[in-house]
Amino acid sequence: MKITPEQHVKLHGFNNLTKSLAFNMYDICYTRTKEEREAYLEYIDEQYNADRLTAILKHVSDIIGAHVLNIAKQDYVPQGASVTILVSEGPVVEVPKESYTESPGPLPDSVVMALDKSHITVHTYPEFHPDEGISTFRADIDVSTCGEISPLKALNYLIHSFDTDIMTIDYRVRGFTRDINGHKLFIDHDINSIQNYIPDKVKGMYDMIDVNVYQEHIFHTKCKLREFDLDNYLFGYTKDKLSEEEQEEITERITQEMDEIYYGKNMS
Repeated sequence: MKITPEQHVKLHGFNNLTKSLAFNMYDICYTRTKEEREAYLEYIDEQYNADRLTAILKHVSDIIGAHVLNIAKQDYVPQGASVTILVSEGPVVEVPKESYTESPGPLPDSVVMALDKSHITVHTYPEFHPDEGISTFRADIDVSTCGEISPLKALNYLIHSFDTDIMTIDYRVRGFTRDINGHKLFIDHDINSIQNYIPDKVKGMYDMIDVNVYQEHIFHTKCKLREFDLDNYLFGYTKDKLSEEEQEEITERITQEMDEIYYGKNMS
């Protein structure tokens, strides 16, 4: 079913469809020694501490037009952080036309939409391989809204907020709302792919796979960075400090780590 500004469906009560976006990002680094690993984890904890994550989620609230009701945040020991924001419906005079199109949302310079009975959360998970070689940072972000627009409009900004090698993105519409005749509506907007909410410039940087279950309103997209530059995965030094054999070995280990995350299975 497609809803346009010219063809609003009159509802019985309010729109209580729940739309959930789950966005996972992974940043991978090669750390040769315990000291390098500890320095990388310290850098990640500083770069993505609870205060900065709170600022990111506040911008998400602005993008989807929400009032922040409550913020809970925590930096963990030895590493990691969590932030949860409860939000409520924001003031909106009318639904913007772009709300009905599959297109990337704005970066945080305007308020575009309303929602109610909703929350935004982020949790970070720095971890490392037992032999010290690979360190992986994961951030899980969930945006759950109740209202007329998909939280996918915040996806563009979230992608720009994290340096990411791998992304897995899930979107699902749950529940139903009713029109004035009591007819159930299980989705209130057209969607073909999560990719339509990602800017072309970003899509050009990643290999992408869709796994969608259209009849259940479940959408899944996996993204892996296309271009590989070893310098981007070394912490505190560059590849010219390594022999060709070392460069080949480290490249193989990093690309295997990326492939295993992307395809969701061990390859060794």
